[in-house]
Amino acid sequence: MRENKVKRILSQGRLAIGTMVFEFNTPGIARIAAAAGAEFVLFDMEHTGWTVETVRMLMATSRAADLVPLVRVPATQYHLLAGPLDVGVMGLMVPMVESEEQARFIVQSAKYPPQGCRGAAFGIAHDDYQGGDIVAKMQSANQEQLLIALIETVQGVENVEKIAGVEGIDVLWIGHFDLTNSMGIPGQFTHPEYLHAVDRVLEACRRHGKAPGFMVSSVEEGISLLAKGFRCLAYWGDLWIYGHALRQGISAIRASIAARG
Repeated sequence: MRENKVKRILSQGRLAIGTMVFEFNTPGIARIAAAAGAEFVLFDMEHTGWTVETVRMLMATSRAADLVPLVRVPATQYHLLAGPLDVGVMGLMVPMVESEEQARFIVQSAKYPPQGCRGAAFGIAHDDYQGGDIVAKMQSANQEQLLIALIETVQGVENVEKIAGVEGIDVLWIGHFDLTNSMGIPGQFTHPEYLHAVDRVLEACRRHGKAPGFMVSSVEEGISLLAKGFRCLAYWGDLWIYGHALRQGISAIRASIAARG
């Protein structure tokens, strides 16, 4: 099975930087991201309506790029976890993780025996349609797979120590918009209660050897979170990066014309 360089980087206590994709489900998007220096691309199924068929196409093209393709699934259900893995996803992000039991179910659903109960199918997309020793394949898949738990509710923060203690969960990722919504302070990212929740997640990560993750919307925010101890960062999402860059370019051209009178 393929080596997951992002999992290696994070397990060594180093920083991994990637991006998220919500809109541009095009064959070249992963190669464009890799050429820009992204170490992973996280494709979203939670808010896009993309099906496993869409993800299958994205994996067929992404696995040709020098990065790690990941997917955020819509919910904690076996078929939503195992299906993307079978079509070649090298790691999963799961939303609204709120308990130790839920975290264990995620691991059980994603891992092959003896660590889990993922259904077996070989010589298909996830193992590049190749033959070989299936026991070795299962061991390698379990070892290389990256599992990300989204902590984005009050209950998730309350149980973050137990979630972080589950073997097989690699990253605790803060879903900041949903977390502030759950706390009754939508979008208030400087609120003391939100900042305290962030500190609780960071402390749980330090205690249990997990990597803390976050999607940042600016270089300044990324640098600030690095100083706090975050080690798995997604630099924004495709549609916002495109919109921001396009707005800047058009505004600059119009400003130049206006300056000339």
